[in-house]
Amino acid sequence: MKLSADLHTFAERIGHRFARPEFLLRAVTHSSISSPTRPDNQRLEFLGDRVLGLVMSEALLSADSAASEGQLAPRFNALVRKEACADVAREVGLGEVLKLGRSEMMSGGRRKEALLGDAMEAVIAAVYLDGGFDAARALVLRLWGDRIGAVESDARDAKTSLQEWAQARGQTPPNYTELGRDGPDHAPQFTVEVRLASGETAVATAGAKRQAEQSAAKALLARMENSDD
Repeated sequence: MKLSADLHTFAERIGHRFARPEFLLRAVTHSSISSPTRPDNQRLEFLGDRVLGLVMSEALLSADSAASEGQLAPRFNALVRKEACADVAREVGLGEVLKLGRSEMMSGGRRKEALLGDAMEAVIAAVYLDGGFDAARALVLRLWGDRIGAVESDARDAKTSLQEWAQARGQTPPNYTELGRDGPDHAPQFTVEVRLASGETAVATAGAKRQAEQSAAKALLARMENSDD
């Protein structure tokens, strides 16, 4: 088969020439438009997640030979979590070439964090199946680029870090409350408040509830750690 013009341009953007274009077509096909003759990308997503994990593990070990497992694990999580995959997907314009059903398109599927992250993992798998592990490794290192070297030494999930901070001081886990949701269904904005048992709070707004929670936790943690100094 021959790639459509938009997929051909996308393949050039990510730097891989497909010998079997059907892998890329499957990687960008969402379940909302799949059929018995047009499989979706869910199985590729499963494979791509594992390929990404192996490439990142190898890259992190190579980047810092003195790091302990306790230091490597949060860096790894920061690089492979869904938000990171979605960010890379946006940078390469993956949303623009996704094959979606009408309902998914109407609800803003091309911008959904989870959908973009899943599709990015599927694309990694497509490259792996088409060109082998070396091609997949080259793709990941190229697209993740400076993220690997710039990942914070302690890149733990902000919600986890805030909970650990609170528990170390005898407090119960932080409480998260959704204060509001604005905007159209295809591009909602969530406002979330995080509150410690001792009364301190922080508020953040983002396009996904989890992202808003993370941003609020990060802001409150930074404030509390500064007050400890």
